[in-house]
Amino acid sequence: MMKRKWLLGVAAIALIGLVVLTRGFWGGGGAVAQAPAERLIAVTVSPAVKQMVPLTVDALGTVTPITSVAIKARLETEIVGVHFADGARVKKGDLLFTLDDRQVRAMIAQAEGVVARDKAQLEGAERDIARFTDLVAKAATPVVNLDNAKTQADIFRAAIKADTATLDNLNIQLGYCAIRAPVDGRISAASVKIGNFVRPADTASLATINQIAPVYVSFTVAQDVLPNIRQAIAAESATVDAAVPGDTKHAAGQVTMIENSVDASTGMVMIRATMANTDELLWPGTLVTTKLNIRDEEAVTVLSAAIQVSQAGTFVFVVKDGKAEVQKVEVERTVGTRTVLKSGLQGGESVVTDGHLQLRNGSRVSIREPKAGA
Repeated sequence: MMKRKWLLGVAAIALIGLVVLTRGFWGGGGAVAQAPAERLIAVTVSPAVKQMVPLTVDALGTVTPITSVAIKARLETEIVGVHFADGARVKKGDLLFTLDDRQVRAMIAQAEGVVARDKAQLEGAERDIARFTDLVAKAATPVVNLDNAKTQADIFRAAIKADTATLDNLNIQLGYCAIRAPVDGRISAASVKIGNFVRPADTASLATINQIAPVYVSFTVAQDVLPNIRQAIAAESATVDAAVPGDTKHAAGQVTMIENSVDASTGMVMIRATMANTDELLWPGTLVTTKLNIRDEEAVTVLSAAIQVSQAGTFVFVVKDGKAEVQKVEVERTVGTRTVLKSGLQGGESVVTDGHLQLRNGSRVSIREPKAGA
């Protein structure tokens, strides 16, 4: 019996030793060797840059002409000539319409005759004054005759003055028969053609000239940016870029006026910029997108693709020592393809711009080259 117990004990010890040896072989160094290594996640990075960026305000604006002139007739007469093509560019002083001036010319000839008669009568009265002056000196005629001659001369002088004014007025009316462009600009289609009778009382204009270069662009901004805009105007740094939606070309100008009150119902204020528009890119009445450049200021920017949003706010992944770490940031605005940060980064950090989906805080990463066209 004792021998059997002894043999069972030896067998148990041998079995335990075998189990320990087996675990040591399979569960020791072998287990470590077969554990999967932490996977590297390929990402694209871009540096956060501290640079000068423009402080801008985007808005929708409307193009309005600085000057718009409605051409109207100032005489009751007939149109005998139209001297422009519809929609053409005209310069100040260009002849636009010719009106029938025959009646005015006849009245001018009549007035010239009246003035000539008055001058002749005045000359006779002045001769009478000279003659009566000699006679009175010799006591050969009463003084009353001299006084009457002087009165008659004064009457003729007054008649000459009145008739000359009538002649001047008729010459002015003759000038109205040739209607010329008062400003440079683009003229509309002529609403009346040769042969039409026109009068000053007509409500419709003969044509309209809009000044195209320069032009105004008017838009509204929120009242909270008004102090910055006023400072920029004082520093002459408030510039405006305007573009027609869908067009890649831009027109540049300068802010020249702020409306003198804020709309209490909307909290918006109207801004007006003057655009040179020498290439006629902006057309009166067009709706345009405007970018008001207030000033340039230093700030940290990142590519907009780096910005991520979660329930906790906005953040970026910063790559440091081969790991991606979450960094909370505060976004101020966007300028083109870059986002301006208010806080969170100092500049110089490498932030992930592609490959975010598999990242977590502390993920190991490998940096890859940006994709073509990115």
